[in-house]
Amino acid sequence: MILAMDVGNTNIVLGIMKNDKLITSFRLTTQMPRTSDEFGVTITGMLQQKGIQVNEIKDVIIASVVPDIMYSLTNSIKRYFNLKPMIVGPGLKTGIAIRTDNPREMGADRIANCVAAYEKIGGPCIAIDFGTATTYDVVNEKGELIAAITSPGIRICADAMWHRAAQLPPIEIKKTKSILDAKNTITSMQTGLVYGYIGQVEYIVKQIKKELNDPDIKVIATGGYARIIQDGTDAIDYYDGLLTLKGLNIIYKKNR
Repeated sequence: MILAMDVGNTNIVLGIMKNDKLITSFRLTTQMPRTSDEFGVTITGMLQQKGIQVNEIKDVIIASVVPDIMYSLTNSIKRYFNLKPMIVGPGLKTGIAIRTDNPREMGADRIANCVAAYEKIGGPCIAIDFGTATTYDVVNEKGELIAAITSPGIRICADAMWHRAAQLPPIEIKKTKSILDAKNTITSMQTGLVYGYIGQVEYIVKQIKKELNDPDIKVIATGGYARIIQDGTDAIDYYDGLLTLKGLNIIYKKNR
């Protein structure tokens, strides 16, 4: 079994892969400070709750966009699993050529998304990840990442409203049945937020297709809020909540 870890700004998503199949997954919050021992005890305890013993994990691969926790996290893997984790970064084979100004700037999670998207639907394609930030990564037919667009995530937008406007409260992010359901403060915020975000997605996807002169580019979405957005638009062709973990598994196989 392989332990794949996607370390994001909000959550750490852990998946157990066996014979290229995800057999279980679980999450930790990223923002809680943890020592190596705390990581080790927490992760091994969660595995045991799923009926998986530590000695069944034969290797670990990590994609991280949070450098501050990597020392504690990697040490926990070495100490509690007796394994040296594979870290997604320069030097690893991915099958995706990064054609941006500075390839080293590209987040490891975004690389994994592109790898999985290209493997699943081929190129050209657009991989959208609705996380802390929303990212749009464009892969051409040759498997080259040619554009990487970043916008504020929908939760960041929601938090900005209630932090910066004294009379606006925190809200649940959900799509109202109609754009005309804005009848009170909560539904007013939900409607503006979600329908506005759907508009952003549709415009960016439309513009990518226009500039590439290819209206048939397929779009795949992942991330915590992908389902909410997908339910309101035809701009997204596929949804895969495990896209990043699947990409990590593919990268692992290319480097072992």
